Amino acid sequence: MIHPTAIIDPKASVADDCEIGAYSIIGADVELGSGCVIGPHVVISGPTRLGRNNRIYQFASLGEAPQDLKYNGEPTRLELGDNNTVREYVTMNRGTVDGGGLTSVGNDNLFMGYTHVAHDCHIGNHTVFSNGASLAGHVTVGDYAIFGGFTLVHQFSVIGAHAFTGMGTAVNRDVPPFTMASGNHAHAVGINKKGLRRRGFTDETVSALHRAYMLLVKQRGGRDEAVQQLQDSMDQFPEVREFVDFVLNSQRGIVR
Repeated sequence: MIHPTAIIDPKASVADDCEIGAYSIIGADVELGSGCVIGPHVVISGPTRLGRNNRIYQFASLGEAPQDLKYNGEPTRLELGDNNTVREYVTMNRGTVDGGGLTSVGNDNLFMGYTHVAHDCHIGNHTVFSNGASLAGHVTVGDYAIFGGFTLVHQFSVIGAHAFTGMGTAVNRDVPPFTMASGNHAHAVGINKKGLRRRGFTDETVSALHRAYMLLVKQRGGRDEAVQQLQDSMDQFPEVREFVDFVLNSQRGIVR
């Protein structure tokens, strides 16, 4: 299950049922959980921890030092949860001391070829990164977010749960949950209605989110007045409350 040309540091921890392909390098302080499959020519540097049943394809690089000129060799970390798929030429960097020391990825995520996760990013569960999508440092991504091919996300941006970006989108502000963004620079193009319905959201919930979107994102009136108009919807639909709270608490401002 471990190819004879693979190099595994004695200080690495590898579960007995892991598979490691030809010429892969598993560095010190790397932990591979049960059921992980590491393809050929993969480099995993530590400190890095992978949970269970992760599949890493050839030529990926995980846990290398962050691309930050302030980084000075501190023992920061990269952590992946379970059931993630990491395709060819994906790069994920460890965190920095200033950013909390950790880059984290949740469970059941798909990273297509050539995607990049920079230092101190935090990614939830069930996300999809289409080919070439890249996150700068300190980006936070909510559950079920989907990035179109070659999406670029500016540092410190927040991408809400169930958000969707179109191909070639350049995100320089926060993208509220449940919404779609597209363009360079990104602008809001509506609620992610098809995606939400596929995931079981009711028509009533989608309609309530659309109304909140129109009042808080597209309407140019006062924010306090819009929130007051949405109070009943926030009480009835937790998704609307999540949307409103995100908009009100955005530090970078939201795409519009």
